[in-house]
Order: sequence, then C-alpha cells, then structure tokens
Amino acid sequence: MLQELRISRLGVIDDAVLDLHPGLNVVTGETGAGKTMVVTGLGLLLGARGDASLVREGAKSAVVEGVVAVPAEHLAAQRAAEAGADVADGLVLVRSVSAEGRSRAHVGGRTAPVGVLGEIGEHLVAVHGQADQWRLRRGDQHRVVLDQFAGDPVGEALAAYVDVFDRHEAASRELTDLTEQARERAREIEVLQHGLDQLEQLDPQPGEDADLRVEDERLSHAEGLRAASAAALVHLAGDEEYAAEPAPDVMGAIAAARQALASEVDHDPALRELERRMAEVGYLVSDLAADLSSYVGDVEVDPARLAHVQQRRADLAALCRKYGDTIDDVLDWGRTAAARLETLLGSDERIEELTAEVEHLEAERQRLAGALTTARTAAAADLADQVTTELAHLAMGKARVEVAVTARTTGLARHGGDDVEILLAANPGSPARTVAKAASGGELSRVMLALEVVTGAAGGADVPTFVFDEVDAGVGGSAALDVGARLAALAQHAQVVVVTHLPQVAAYADRHHVVHKADDGHITSSGVRAVEGEDRLRELARMMAGADTDTALEHARELVGQTSKRRAAGHPAR
Repeated sequence: MLQELRISRLGVIDDAVLDLHPGLNVVTGETGAGKTMVVTGLGLLLGARGDASLVREGAKSAVVEGVVAVPAEHLAAQRAAEAGADVADGLVLVRSVSAEGRSRAHVGGRTAPVGVLGEIGEHLVAVHGQADQWRLRRGDQHRVVLDQFAGDPVGEALAAYVDVFDRHEAASRELTDLTEQARERAREIEVLQHGLDQLEQLDPQPGEDADLRVEDERLSHAEGLRAASAAALVHLAGDEEYAAEPAPDVMGAIAAARQALASEVDHDPALRELERRMAEVGYLVSDLAADLSSYVGDVEVDPARLAHVQQRRADLAALCRKYGDTIDDVLDWGRTAAARLETLLGSDERIEELTAEVEHLEAERQRLAGALTTARTAAAADLADQVTTELAHLAMGKARVEVAVTARTTGLARHGGDDVEILLAANPGSPARTVAKAASGGELSRVMLALEVVTGAAGGADVPTFVFDEVDAGVGGSAALDVGARLAALAQHAQVVVVTHLPQVAAYADRHHVVHKADDGHITSSGVRAVEGEDRLRELARMMAGADTDTALEHARELVGQTSKRRAAGHPAR
C-alpha cells in the first residue's frame, strides 16, 4: 500500500505531503484548488506520460515521490528488484518532469526507465477516473475480472486446462517439426549411413594409421636398412656371409685384448677389474651382433606388401579428411553417428507416438475447456447479479449488468475457449452493450467501483490500492451516501484513495485530506493537509453549505454520526 505521497511544483500544488491511511483516504477542496493534481501526480509516479505543461509556472521541474510498503514476494517488489532497487525497507518511487518536458524516474534509489514505473504500478495501483482508459476498455481484461471473482472453481478448472493445453502445444510443435523436417532428416540419414558404410568396409583399428606409417617407412627403405645393418654386423662380428673381404671386427679385437691381459690379471686386482669389464663389453657386443644378424634376416624387400600398406594408408587418409584428424577421431565420429542414425531412424515411430498423443490431448483439452466454460458461465451469472445489486446503491438502480461468456471464433487459446464481455444496459428496455461504450464517464466510474467492491469482497482484488477520481459525478442526496458506503466497503479489503466533492462520501473517510489554495496577489499555490476533529467538521460544513456556519457544522456532525453508525453496525451499505 501507499504510505506517503509527496508532490512538489506540480500544477498549482507547490509542495504537499499526503500521509495515507491503509483504509479509505478522501481528498477534498474548493473548485480549482488542485484536487485532481493529486491523481495526476500519482499517475506520473506510476509511469503516466508527463509533459512540460504540468510543471508549476516558474519552476524548473515537478517532482512526485512515493513510499510504498510492499512485501518482498509481491510482483511489484520483484520487478523493482530486477531493476536494481533496494526494497528491504519499503519501495521508494520518484518521478520528475523538467520544464523542458524531460522525464526521469528512480526506483528504490536507482535510476530506471519511466516504463519500469508503469510495470511496477500495474501491480500496485488501479486508477479509476472519468478520463482513464481502465482495463474494462480492453476486452481481454473482462475475462480476467471474471476469473478473479470466480475464485477456486474457475481457478482449478483453468489450471487443469492450462496444463493439458501446454502439453498439447509442446507435442504439436514436436510433431510439426518432425513432419516438416522429414526431407532434411532423410538427407542426414543418407550422409550418416554412407559414412558408417565406409567405416564398416575399411574396418579401421585404433592407432592403425600410426602403425601403418611406421611400416610404410620401413618397407620404402628396406634395401638401405638391410645394407646398413649388414655392414654394421661385419664390423662387429666379421660375418663372412656379408663381408666382401676379410676385415677387422670388434668381437675379435675384444677377444685379443682379453687374451693379452690373461697372464697378468692374477697379480693386480685393478687389472683384474679392467679385464672383467672388458668381458662385459664382449658379451654386450656379442648380443648386439646377434640382434643385428636377426634384424638383417628379417628385413624384406616386399613390393607387394609396400603397395598394400600405402593403399591402406590412402584409404584411411580419405576417412580422416571427412570424419576426423586421426583414425581414433574417425572411430569416435562413427560411434556418435551410429547413435544419431538410430535416433533419426526412430523418428517415424516417434511421429506415430506423437500423432496418437496429440489426438488424445486434443480430446482432453476440449473436455477441460468445456468444464472451464461451465464454471465461468456459473460465475458470470453470479457476478452480474452482484454488480447489478451494487449499482442499485450507486444511483444506477435501473441499470442492468450482464456478463456474456461466448465461444471464441478463433478456437482454443491458453486461457480457454471463451470470450468474456461485461455488458451494461443503463436504462430499462435498452440493449446491453459492452460497458466501455454503454456507460458515460461518471457511470463507468461507478460500474468500476461496483466491480471492485464485488471482486474485492470475493478475494479477487489483484492490486493493493485503488484510486477514484470524481467517481460520484452526477450523484447527490442519499445516493451519495451509498457511494461513500461502497467505497468504505472496498476499503475493508484494500487501500482506497478518492477525490470527491460530496460531503456524504467524505464523511466515510478513515483519513481526510484537504487541498487548500493561497493567493498572494501574484501567484496562486495549493497545499494539502490532513484534517481531524473540528477541522474536519468545518470542511464537511463548507462542502455542504459553502461556509462553516453553526447550522452547517451541526449538519456535518449529524452526517459523521450517521456514517459512523453504519460502519459500527458492520453494514456500510444499505
């Protein structure tokens, strides 16, 4: 709810602070004092369009500040937090309009676009004035009003319907995608199948490309490898098979060296150690010569095998160019491709499943849409009766409200299969027409008041604060008392701010604010003060008689007493 509203340099208002009550707040004042500027300022605070003409003459800017008490889980607080606002100790909103027409907004101490104020305001305040484009001027909002009034019967039916509707939409989208993508899917299947066929035909093994590279290198240089290893064997072992002529060999030289030392090793341990190490070298050379001999025997010059290896490498390289940098990468692609192919090949089966599922969900959502229509139709009759009864107490006793629930011409939507329209027949015998067209400005405000009272009593009010500007236009006498009673009834469920010129309405106030003007001969300015006790009686007397005479004051006391008795009896309305 709004706790405080401060208006500076807006129109005739120089500086005014309204300390607002949680219940019914009434704003009164002489004609031209600037009562409507309070509503205008509140509108600016909630994102309404501002222009330079609103700025007080001679001032650089107009500023409106508001302090709102709102729980952290409320939608307004959540939207403010998204904008970076601090909402821990209440929400502070600020709107300024410069003399050049530039607007600025602050939300919770942070600069924000003016549009954010509007988004927050939608969840905080409903402003009802004769010139306002209230939500009943938007046809889709008629259904929202009915659903809020209906409560659980419609709420539960709507929740069940929305669940099935969303599942139907998801299944239908998937089915459409699968059906429309059949050609692309067939092309992808062909590409994957071709690649997997190539892999199956070649059957590459992990690491095979690296192994073949080594084998290709050896086969390509077989003659040179054989000649080099044979020559090394001759130098090590003097192998006659590979030697063109006798030559010194390492093994013979080591044997001769050991023989030279043999006769003296027993005379010196140091020489014995050298001889032992020489023997080890001989063993190593002998082993190396045996390995060289084996290597020379294994090296083959095999042109057929070389051709096979090179062809295999070329085939594997072709796979790598398409599916991966290495054969291991290609094998990874093959596993992924096989899984994808299995999914694609299963699409036809999925299409059959989805077709059956969509048909089942369509039948179910049609059934639930019918149940929702039944619940709405029952609630519509109740809402129409209650609002018509309320209008009888708002100087519209001959008016009749109807709430029409009709089938949508464009089929089912997420909110159901219904179009809802609130209709008004302002006079007997006249046809019921949509309320936005059938009601005059003052009548529309009273219809809105009746709706808010009825939906608020049913727990359907979706904003914590309601503002009414001249809702009592064209009303007087006892009917004005009934307007005040209805506003008081609404204030039992929400905060209400009303601008009025009727003392019968003002007498119901929980807090009474008076807009007063001063004229120094050069500039007229207005301010706002809260009145209580005798001051309030004098304001009511002024509203009734134009002056606070003794007779008018007595009438004011009687009026306050009358409204107090009604409220104390628990029956603010007739």
